[in-house]
Amino acid sequence: MTAAPQPPPASGLLRGKTAVITAAAGSGIGSAAARRMLDEGARVLISDHHERRLEATRAELAALPGAEVAAVRCDVTDEEQVHALLDTAAAEFGGIDVFVNNAGLGGTASIVDMTDEEWGRVLDVTLNGAFRCTRAAVRRFREQGGGGAVVNNASVVGWRAQAGQAHYAAAKAGVMALTRCAAMDAAEFGVRINAVAPSLVMHPNLAKVTDDDMLAELESREAFGRSAEPWEVANVMVFLASDYSSYLTGEVLSASSQHP
Repeated sequence: MTAAPQPPPASGLLRGKTAVITAAAGSGIGSAAARRMLDEGARVLISDHHERRLEATRAELAALPGAEVAAVRCDVTDEEQVHALLDTAAAEFGGIDVFVNNAGLGGTASIVDMTDEEWGRVLDVTLNGAFRCTRAAVRRFREQGGGGAVVNNASVVGWRAQAGQAHYAAAKAGVMALTRCAAMDAAEFGVRINAVAPSLVMHPNLAKVTDDDMLAELESREAFGRSAEPWEVANVMVFLASDYSSYLTGEVLSASSQHP
């Protein structure tokens, strides 16, 4: 197993930009993205539907030196709350430059046992939520005069077969297709839309729902023999949000140490 490296020093890649990140409470990819974007000079608005955990994350991020961070509860399945999220960004920071669609819902169920409710809930949060937020963000970018970036969190299971993941895999494959097609629609406004597709990312929530033997097996499939750290995926999001990816749109970057 190759040990995880330390996060690289900040370079001001997002200085002067405002980023909105959904599902950023807790200790997963969303909160890691918020921290890395703050490190890179962005003003950050985080959202989540877990209000108490959201406030705890906001307080933790606000304690970072020079951090400009705000928080608002948002359920991405609710159109009004999505619009309120963008209105809050305008009120707090004057607008947005980056929107990160990180909200997603997983679960494990065989297709023979999966209920319509299980299927629909995963699709509504993970795919429909990304659609609602992308549509609202692109409209807001257009109102602001154009420009901006949307970064979607997809998954390698959108490419790979995995038992018990039909709903989640279908949703993430949909996020990839949404990314490609929406990018073509948004290009006339100077808006870039890209996605990152992580494989195995270690965080406390994953550890709670996955037994040690399964985690060991999943890690053994990775080239480095370990899972990714959340900040390693967040770094790819930072790149896609920054001007270093100014000619990149409609792409899905695999943040994985094994081929899709």
